[in-house]
Amino acid sequence: MKRLILSVCMLLILAAFKAVEYNPITITGIVTDQSSGAPLPNAGIYVPVAPDKPMKNAGVTGQNGKYKITVPSGTKELTFTAIGYHTKKVKITGRVIDVVLTAVQNELDDVVIRGYQKRVKEKTTGSSYIVTGKEVRDVPVANVEQLVQGKVAGLNIQNNTGAPGQRGSISIRGLSSVSQNDESYTAKIENGFKNALNHPLSTFSVDVDAASYSNLRRFINNGGLPPADAVRIEEMINYFDYDYAQPEGDDPVNISTEISSAPWNTSHKLVKIGLQGKKITTDRLPASNLVFLIDVSGSMNHPNKLPLLVSSFKLLTEQLRSSDKVAIVVYAGQAGMVLPSTPGDQKIKIKEALNQLSAGGSTAGGQGIELAYKIASDNFIKNGNNRVILATDGDFNVGPNSDDAMQKLIENKRKSGIFLTVLGYGMGNIKDSKMEILADKGNGNYAYIDNISEARKVLISEFGGTLFTIAKDVKLQVEFNPAKVQAYRLVGYENRMLKARDFNDDLKDAGEMGAGHTVTALYEVIPVGVKSSFSGSVDDLKYQSEKKPVVRNNSRELLTVKMRYKKPDGNVSKLIVHPVTDHMQPFGRTSENFRFSAAVAEFGMLLRQSDFKQNASFDHVISSAQNAIGKDNEGYRAEFVKLAKSAKLLARELLTIEQTNKIDEKN
Repeated sequence: MKRLILSVCMLLILAAFKAVEYNPITITGIVTDQSSGAPLPNAGIYVPVAPDKPMKNAGVTGQNGKYKITVPSGTKELTFTAIGYHTKKVKITGRVIDVVLTAVQNELDDVVIRGYQKRVKEKTTGSSYIVTGKEVRDVPVANVEQLVQGKVAGLNIQNNTGAPGQRGSISIRGLSSVSQNDESYTAKIENGFKNALNHPLSTFSVDVDAASYSNLRRFINNGGLPPADAVRIEEMINYFDYDYAQPEGDDPVNISTEISSAPWNTSHKLVKIGLQGKKITTDRLPASNLVFLIDVSGSMNHPNKLPLLVSSFKLLTEQLRSSDKVAIVVYAGQAGMVLPSTPGDQKIKIKEALNQLSAGGSTAGGQGIELAYKIASDNFIKNGNNRVILATDGDFNVGPNSDDAMQKLIENKRKSGIFLTVLGYGMGNIKDSKMEILADKGNGNYAYIDNISEARKVLISEFGGTLFTIAKDVKLQVEFNPAKVQAYRLVGYENRMLKARDFNDDLKDAGEMGAGHTVTALYEVIPVGVKSSFSGSVDDLKYQSEKKPVVRNNSRELLTVKMRYKKPDGNVSKLIVHPVTDHMQPFGRTSENFRFSAAVAEFGMLLRQSDFKQNASFDHVISSAQNAIGKDNEGYRAEFVKLAKSAKLLARELLTIEQTNKIDEKN
């Protein structure tokens, strides 16, 4: 009997010990920089699991450097890491632990920024700018990469041929202990002004992607300016909602236009073209056959990647109905299915599958795409929404991984009638160029998720627009009246330009629009009679007389907008024609839509250091946007104003650094 009582007591003591050991405790604190005292955002906090196992991520600091984590009560120490700082282990002595990290300074040498026009074998041509180790230490940014990116964005690099604005790779010397930034963006040359007499047609594919804005927001919030090629002005403009008139009749898209003076050059005109997709309530949307294609490779093992991804898909799961179904495919070194196609009302089952995901291994992105499309095809819903949702940082390194190879792969899959949504996550090695290509060529859209609020915007607030296509292969062709237009320039859309003959070619792929989506495009126009260095000039012709514009019926039309679109399951396009009368109103009397979109475009030109920014300024961006916030239920426009103010300060700091360096060089 005594032995029985003793055994029971031991079991009770052991159970109590285990309960205490695994009872979680909450720890809070702030992580700061040793030299400046500035808070460090995105610093990782890790806890040990076992001697022979990697540490487990417990959380990450916010933009104010603060954190709040929950760990088992038996945890003895925490490990803090941040890019460009020495890792620090701290013993747990209380519930509040403030940590000071030391920047990696003694290894810093020079950072060389080179702008290349092209590469020929081992020979390169270009100019360079040196950022010194002292500069890196003195600038109050969160990491070295942000300083480098800010420098690149602030330079108007010229290559040996004298072509402005060409930007290329970044090389960092003497930074062996600092993680290099390995992000990739597609280089592009800005659209220039075209003579309306010789080039009356401007043709492009619509773009509803908004990844560029949330990505550059991440750069600015982390203390640096984005690289120029990460700034896609059309995506910045189309990040925001605009109040355009709903379509009437059978067409799913309505066209609206507005004209005023260009705020960065008041002698020029600015023409806004707005497209409004028909809004459809969730209960009237067609049934969905979705496949979550999730990257679980080693590159996703970061707090703002896989954990944020899982939280995002849980938000999306809450929107699903019993008529919808979801499968989950993951890929690392190989691809596999972790959840077969499951009804959308089985939310617990879907979330449990998401909770089981962990990151590790290489990245066989092509293999994952093949499997995801096969599963989507096996569960195809006729007249439904059949879609693969790819979530990744784009770092494919096994199988087909070049931009061209991924493009060919996804173009073949596009023929299946299955659409594609690409969600980008992470920082430091994000492959924006690959994800943009996948979305553009896969009949889909691309969004960058930098926080859970952005996930809510993309997957809940814009649920219909993100996941339900109402019109595909949407193209715009604008014909300018040379009697009124001397020259014109499309602001942005550089990677969406089409040839004039592509407009009537139904085999030519173009962009998609979702339910409730808006698309906005801006043209800067130089009126006839206005002297401008942008319009260019040529000598009189020797063998023929110069063409003269023909004015038909004394037309007051400035231009005509033509749009072609196909139904989601159609192969033949339909044409809509919208003439635009030359009726200009003062900038201050234009709609809030007009003024805000113009402010965003002006901001983008400043971030790109555009050759066409003319009299643009951060102050004008801020004042224009503030006066055009209007109805801003989600606060996105107000957030833009704050972002512009932050960018103004960052640009001023970088300019001060450059001026100080020039003085030091003279002395």
